[in-house]
Amino acid sequence: MATTHSGGADSNASEGLLDRLVGRFEGPNTVGNSRQFWAGFAVAVLALATYPLAVGSYQASRFSLFLVYAFLGLSLSVVWGYAGILSFGQVVFFGFAGYTFGVVSVNFATPAGITAAFVVAVAGGALLAAVLGYFMFYGGVRNVYVTIITLVSTLVLHTFMAQTAGDAWTIGEAALGGFNGMPTIPNLALGVGGAAFTFDSMTFYYFVLALLIATYLGLRALVNSDYGRVMVAVREDEDRTRMFGYDVKRVKLAVFTLGGALAGLSGVLYASWGNYMSPGVFELTFASLPVIWVSVGGRKTLLGAVVATVGIEFFRNSLGGELAFVLVGTLLLIFILGLPGGIVPWVHETYQKRRGATAASETPDAATEVSD
Repeated sequence: MATTHSGGADSNASEGLLDRLVGRFEGPNTVGNSRQFWAGFAVAVLALATYPLAVGSYQASRFSLFLVYAFLGLSLSVVWGYAGILSFGQVVFFGFAGYTFGVVSVNFATPAGITAAFVVAVAGGALLAAVLGYFMFYGGVRNVYVTIITLVSTLVLHTFMAQTAGDAWTIGEAALGGFNGMPTIPNLALGVGGAAFTFDSMTFYYFVLALLIATYLGLRALVNSDYGRVMVAVREDEDRTRMFGYDVKRVKLAVFTLGGALAGLSGVLYASWGNYMSPGVFELTFASLPVIWVSVGGRKTLLGAVVATVGIEFFRNSLGGELAFVLVGTLLLIFILGLPGGIVPWVHETYQKRRGATAASETPDAATEVSD
């Protein structure tokens, strides 16, 4: 009997620990706070993990690009969806980090140098966001003017990088290349000396997938924390949040900097994936894509950003050409007019309603219970 009791206690302790662990990723600011969701999440991760084994290295490399873009979608989801800052400038940090990675890695094309380039580039994206955010938020810029400034920043960088051709714009061994872009960026490598690892198409896919899962879970924990609740309060009502004693400017700057780091991470992975960077990443067309991804998926949900980014980019890449942009734009209009909250929150609410209706229909009538 004692042994049985001990086993039951150990089982209860394990379940309690698991519940506390999962509880860190659940809360009112995310979709999916049930066992069914986590079961579905595990199935989706398993499917993504086995995808390269079914389709081969070429298709895996192609699909890894969509996962890379998901970091860019998450960056806007955090900034816009949870702090209320509509930014058209996420590609600024994306492109800046990508070019930084290219310059450093071309000049120091060793695993240690590429590892340093990875860290420096992501930090550079965050730093640029911090500088731009500081002047905006502490300069009293609010609402639509933030959107305008970030959009102008994108256009300025596109114009600037387009004219960086020639020897005058060569940094060491790395030529920026103007409209032609910067080729010969090396593959991603992490580590030093004998402990270094250089990624090929298959291992790069799994690295990006693991990094995306970790980032998604980390952001879930953040937005469901006390700090995440303050972020949402800033989104809903800045003035009231300020009256409660919170430093709204500092919160917005911190979230904007985090968004810059995520966009920078996406840019670094993009540069490594294609071994190339060009001013095209600053074009207005590309700058509008994160807004489309987040709007369609649901700007107030991290899962929506990931699902919509991967789904739309897979669809757009499969079609190709200008027709794809026309269809994506049409899709955006349909969702803004028909489902302004996004597809993932709509699916979640529909599921909850049907589940509630089913539970209600299966509950015995109180009068029947009394008579029985």
